[in-house]
Amino acid sequence: MVAVRPRGARTIDEILAAARARLVRLTPREARDELADGAMLIDIRPAAQRAAQGEVPGSTIVERNHLEWRLDPCSDARLPWVAGYDHRIIVICEAGYTSSLAAAALQDLGLHRATDVIGGFLAWAAEGLPSAPAGAVTLAPGAAPALAPG
Repeated sequence: MVAVRPRGARTIDEILAAARARLVRLTPREARDELADGAMLIDIRPAAQRAAQGEVPGSTIVERNHLEWRLDPCSDARLPWVAGYDHRIIVICEAGYTSSLAAAALQDLGLHRATDVIGGFLAWAAEGLPSAPAGAVTLAPGAAPALAPG
């Protein structure tokens, strides 16, 4: 049974569409090119997904539950390189849904150049772009290393 939505409530599809309307999203190849030119690729996938699927060389792991604290220039918990608001931050998740919401949240913090990867890591891998076994990337403080299932 579906409850009656409260006035002003939006569905997740509406929230996702609003987030994506603010972003200039990148294909996996565009993201790879920007990474090579100095953009920061932030992988927000949990450790279990990274262990199963692999990681993107050159990316930084900041799991979703720490993202805003690690990338807010005003946060005491920010990463050392986060010293301003003009960083080109590209967020990647498994399939490109959570990353859209995350990139919009970073824009809310003032990181106006934040965006995400269309199709996420699954699209990245399907394009044959570089990936590495779990454990080959930089972990931000608080991020869990990818551990083999079992």
